[in-house]
Amino acid sequence: MTETTIDTVRTLLESSVAETDDPEVHFKLRTALQLLAVIDRQQEVASEALENAEIEAKTRENLRELGYLN
Repeated sequence: MTETTIDTVRTLLESSVAETDDPEVHFKLRTALQLLAVIDRQQEVASEALENAEIEAKTRENLRELGYLN
């Protein structure tokens, strides 16, 4: 499975949390992780909507090439 940009950002944030002991920085990084989870879910919902939409074959192919569809 190909790692997404969201996966990469999540990994970077998690490793940053592990490398610091500052509670304020932990809070900010964990908040960023929570926001990233929201963005990830929104992207999943949008992708599902596109998968289920009635779209012309050529448009569907273009969306797939751009990474909007699996």
